[in-house]
Amino acid sequence: MALAVRLLAAIGALLAWCLLLSGCGRLASPEESGELVVGIREAPGFYQRDNSDESGFEHDLVRAFANKLGLKLRFVIANDTLELAALAKQNQIHMAVAMPLGNADLEWSQPIRKIGQVIVGLADELGPSTAEDLPKYSVHVPAGAPLGDVLRGLPTPPQIIEVPGLNEMELLEGLAADRNALAAVPEIHLDLASNYFPDLRAVIRLKDELSFAWAFGGPQAADLREKADAFIAEATRDGTLARLHDRYFGHTKRIDALSATKFIDDIRTRLTLFRPHFKLAEELTGIDWRLIAALAYQESKWDPIATSYTNVRGMMMLTEDTADRLGVKNRLDPAESIHAGSRYLADLIEQLPDNTPYPDRLWLGLAGYNLGMGHLRGGIAVAKGMKRDPASWYEMKQVLPLLSRPAVYARLKSGRARGGEAVIMVENIRTYFDILARFEAPHTTPYPRTTKTTKTLMQR
Repeated sequence: MALAVRLLAAIGALLAWCLLLSGCGRLASPEESGELVVGIREAPGFYQRDNSDESGFEHDLVRAFANKLGLKLRFVIANDTLELAALAKQNQIHMAVAMPLGNADLEWSQPIRKIGQVIVGLADELGPSTAEDLPKYSVHVPAGAPLGDVLRGLPTPPQIIEVPGLNEMELLEGLAADRNALAAVPEIHLDLASNYFPDLRAVIRLKDELSFAWAFGGPQAADLREKADAFIAEATRDGTLARLHDRYFGHTKRIDALSATKFIDDIRTRLTLFRPHFKLAEELTGIDWRLIAALAYQESKWDPIATSYTNVRGMMMLTEDTADRLGVKNRLDPAESIHAGSRYLADLIEQLPDNTPYPDRLWLGLAGYNLGMGHLRGGIAVAKGMKRDPASWYEMKQVLPLLSRPAVYARLKSGRARGGEAVIMVENIRTYFDILARFEAPHTTPYPRTTKTTKTLMQR
């Protein structure tokens, strides 16, 4: 009898808990749970996981939205847009992000951005030259992608093959490996993939653009959509959207296909000679060895005896004064050059104001590597005078080119500087780093790191 009473009490407590959560079987509202549950799919640039780190345009934007609402954030990973829509309709998530606008059964935010659509093939393969040629070809798309409907709506549609379980980058990787004939993706994915797979090209650009937005289902959909619209409008006005786009996509298209092909070939051949030195440099400074290698490639193309007309020399192209200050005996010795150059970069990063966040801190440190700290401080002063944020790379890369204008540099103690060249250098290094991060594993070390430069590069 006592056991039965305890059992009934336990059942009653469970029922009370369910009632507190506004009913078992449905997701509690964000206000009830204090948590925003967001459906997302993994795709480079939108959302990606690297060990315990998460990053991506949509990741950062929705995290800012959750912070604005004062809510904790929990992601639910879906395979494709069909699954995302189903999760939203079934009230298993509060919202789905990185979604092409559509599906009348859901509430939609205002569009966050519009992206062109392309059919992609291999540069050295014959393919369709116009949409009228498409019926002769099969085109692969991720399962559930709205591009499938776009292709079906063409006057002369191709044979459409929907591939389950692959995102756009994985589909393009298969195409590059000659497993697929053609693929259709939003153009932004081709921009990213072309650095890793230089043989890809857009064979046809479709006329219409895809609008990406956030989708909401369940009883709280209308209220949450209204809050999202207000947040997106504010993020557009204050430049948050522009800064995030620059963070993840601003450096794409910086190097051409021939240069990307050469770099990938050099990774397979030349990098082997210097990889241990780059990894030791990471041990010394805490800076990701792939960033140091990317800097070295931009400086010298991994040529240890490189020399410029200004007598800047070696793998890291050190000036004589910098080399002397760092105790370098031979600038043409690759080990000495790499270790000294990485220490110099770490010192520049440390000199930046404490309120400079990552990864902006890294990009500004690289700009200082090119310009010198005096010129970079001059650029920071100019930015402050223009009411621009000197801790933001997005802002500073618009300011630094002004350092070559007499009306600007005449007011600076540091004088004239080729700030535009520094911007190009940093954007190239960002591209080289992205390529290296795809093909080369991070370095693991048993030694503790204490410098501020140890913050992860993948917080981009």
